[in-house]
Amino acid sequence: MARKARIVLKLGGELLEQPQDVQRIARGIRDLAAQASLTVVHGGGKEIDAALALAGIPKRQVDGLRVTDAPTLDAVVAVLAGSINTRLVAAVREAGGWPVGLTGADAGVAVGHVVGDEIALLDVPTMREYFERGGADESGRRVPFAEAKLLPPIVPKKFFHTAGNFREHEEESKQVDWDHEIAPWIVFFQNVDALVGQDDPVIYPEHMTEELDYELELAVVLRKPGKWFSPEEAADYIGGYVIFNDITARDIQRREMRSGVFSFCKAIDTFCPLGPWIVTPDEIADPHNLKMELRVNGTPRQESHSSRMSVTIPEILSHYSALTYSAGDVLSTGTVSGVAGFSPDAASLYLRPGDVMECEIEGIGVLRNPVISWQEGHGEPAPPRVRW
Repeated sequence: MARKARIVLKLGGELLEQPQDVQRIARGIRDLAAQASLTVVHGGGKEIDAALALAGIPKRQVDGLRVTDAPTLDAVVAVLAGSINTRLVAAVREAGGWPVGLTGADAGVAVGHVVGDEIALLDVPTMREYFERGGADESGRRVPFAEAKLLPPIVPKKFFHTAGNFREHEEESKQVDWDHEIAPWIVFFQNVDALVGQDDPVIYPEHMTEELDYELELAVVLRKPGKWFSPEEAADYIGGYVIFNDITARDIQRREMRSGVFSFCKAIDTFCPLGPWIVTPDEIADPHNLKMELRVNGTPRQESHSSRMSVTIPEILSHYSALTYSAGDVLSTGTVSGVAGFSPDAASLYLRPGDVMECEIEGIGVLRNPVISWQEGHGEPAPPRVRW
């Protein structure tokens, strides 16, 4: 029988943030242990101790040990520091660009993954190219996460905007006698030039709308090109998950829907917050078992769960594969109930300049974006009111 490779798994002290993470990290450790002889090194903590006990793995506590200080390895060193998620990010330095050419990208844009309080830079200029290449090696450089301004984690070639997958959203529309049925299997293309990232403002176009709304959505990043594949094959095409806030001008949407189509109302500049990072699918055990919440100024507005989706993500991916996916494409999966526009008290709930939205999906994180006025965003008054 071949001898197992030896792996040293370094666990950061702030690794476990939620009680359920104990069970989740224990499962991950057991999976690794089935493939290799495993030694766990960590700096202590009752939650990590509990996870190791559940996994039945011996540990060796060493305060501040670096991976390079670990015993000689036969094979690979697996590193999990600061988070149980593999978080892929695109960023620039908050106070100005990092040195040009740091990762081969212009203007100091860094593509990497989060490791503790640092971003380990990848040897690739853009996140889209990361997926087109099928991955990338670390460049050997790291930058402090605290210095980073997160960009939209990816600018896809195509953004498939799907809707109608949560029937609770259709049900709530009946509260206000919405003009059109929110039927299953809605799809259109999102404007990728409207993308904004973590903490970027959504600029309120006061001359165009008086009914600015939010829609929390889980989105999927395509790992590789594909078309005409089955739901059973879909998992092989998933490269990660990301949060999407589908900002919508409801008054414009109602007018658009008279013709049976709508996209302009959702594709205006800055109406496409995406982020804060891409979490790889190995860290999301079940994308249909995630709590979802959107808050405005700290108050919950949308509270739901991905299990309420009326179809599955593999079914959605398969259905739209007829349109042909490219590596790095993004596909949204629709919003849940709780939008302002479908509330009997909609006027009091629509977004206003000064509001701050927080979109949270379990296992991914929080996407946060403020709403600002046209004056603040552009340095001049809004143009004259547009009448449709």
